[in-house]
Amino acid sequence: MEKLNYFSNVLGVSADLLEKMEESMIKKTGKLGVLERIVDENTRIINSTLNIFGSVDRNAPEVQGILRQAILSHEYKVLDALKNAPGKTEFEKAAILAKKLVKVPSGFFLKKEKAIEILKKRPPENLLKYLKLSNIDEALNQFDVTEIFATLRFIESTEWMHQTFEVAYSNFTPADFEKREIKIEVLSDVWVKIAEKFVAKKHHNVSHLKEFGVIFINPIKENIPGKFLRDFALLLHYCYEIKFYSKLFQFYENASDFAERLKALLRGDVKEILKSDPGEWLIVQRYLSKENPNDPRLFLPRVNPESLHWLRGERDFSFFNADEKNERLNLKIWNNMDWVGGVFRGEQDQVISFDLEDNAMSLVSFMEGRNENFNYHQREAMWTRIFSEYAGGEEAMESLLIENFDKGIIRF
Repeated sequence: MEKLNYFSNVLGVSADLLEKMEESMIKKTGKLGVLERIVDENTRIINSTLNIFGSVDRNAPEVQGILRQAILSHEYKVLDALKNAPGKTEFEKAAILAKKLVKVPSGFFLKKEKAIEILKKRPPENLLKYLKLSNIDEALNQFDVTEIFATLRFIESTEWMHQTFEVAYSNFTPADFEKREIKIEVLSDVWVKIAEKFVAKKHHNVSHLKEFGVIFINPIKENIPGKFLRDFALLLHYCYEIKFYSKLFQFYENASDFAERLKALLRGDVKEILKSDPGEWLIVQRYLSKENPNDPRLFLPRVNPESLHWLRGERDFSFFNADEKNERLNLKIWNNMDWVGGVFRGEQDQVISFDLEDNAMSLVSFMEGRNENFNYHQREAMWTRIFSEYAGGEEAMESLLIENFDKGIIRF
């Protein structure tokens, strides 16, 4: 029961649920000792990491402080390295570095001429008014169509966006897609005024267009310690998220309802499956705990594709300047830490995440005076790690996700 109680505390579910899950997965896969191995590895990584940073008491406040200080030091290290990197601005330098680090050069994306068709059929009036232009052709002469598309969410009404999406995307076919490189684009200063509203709402300056294979950076500097590292890791994550969705677009290439599947993917639909049978795992591609901590799906076995994207993005980050001899400054400590977490004592015992993004967010919160402790990336990643062990590894897990994504559940 020790391993079950451990996971019960970290994952916030009952030991009984975990026991039944383990019993069913042994029957389905024949794999024994999965939870024991993960508990042992989790404990080893936590001890090794805290030893590197000279932890003494190993209580919640000390561990939180150690991890936040690591984020602060590693952010400074990356920013210092960017000073001599190619690019005119810090944003351009970050974009170039991200492209160098990630291993996803190309994908299957909507042709740019299709975006132009949409804009000509439904001219974005608010955008044209903002640019003081009379028609969309004038805008297209000044800006790349993907840059215009990226800014629509800042300036057009929700009603216009929904209507345009429904009308335009309902007619797309696989022939409207092509293979091309993923692009990371820094938006021009023209958009700063309206982009500030997006950053204020989303609390980060990075976003993306999955169907176009474009990630864009709003050139708005946020001078709070932790925000650069938080957003840079998100940039790497988006590269893998876009590649994953590109694979889904291709997987549905021969589907008779391709357009409907495409729209469902871009809306981020999550199946309303609120219970599962033995050997079944929900596919949940959102962080449900942010929306409703009592969502029934949070108490069921599940796999989250977001965790796969974070795993890969944080892995790439960890190997930037990985030859650092000082262990405390070596970014490699973040590799394979996305799922690691444990319960530490404090005024109230609490789960502490060892994930890069959770800790960057926690540092930002601390610097802004809120002092929140984030662990939702780690919690989903631990579920995903357990699933991966039963599935047969990272690549096998991705294949199962793609093959079953539209069903919202994987059955062993």
